[in-house]
Amino acid sequence: MTVELLGEIIVAAMLVISGIFGFVGSYGLVKLPDQMTRLHAPTKAATLGVGGVLLASLAWFFFFGDHPSWHELMITLFLFLTAPITGLMIAKTNMHLTWNPEELPDPGEDRNWATFGDSADSSLMDADPEIGQDEREHRE
Repeated sequence: MTVELLGEIIVAAMLVISGIFGFVGSYGLVKLPDQMTRLHAPTKAATLGVGGVLLASLAWFFFFGDHPSWHELMITLFLFLTAPITGLMIAKTNMHLTWNPEELPDPGEDRNWATFGDSADSSLMDADPEIGQDEREHRE
């Protein structure tokens, strides 16, 4: 087996696998019933799909290009680091906008959900923007 054939097999396999992940993520985004379950499909499966395409591109440049391209590796690392954080922020926003604290599972004794704890009771988003910080502290 030549190096070129091995490279073609690796690149083709990565593209097919990433296409399957992308399809599953897209299908889940359309078919799942509510916002929180729909959030899971694109942040997990579609991220792996895009990451697989980028890694296939990295492998192609390694086997067939004039020189290896590390841009794809950096984009993949950035994608894998930022997509879960984005999903977490969207989930927390959904919790604030659509759920009451009583609807959430019990987090245990002496514990609160991070978005509904004591610090969430005094949110700066609820404060009057016309009032300065000193006046807010004085009122409390």
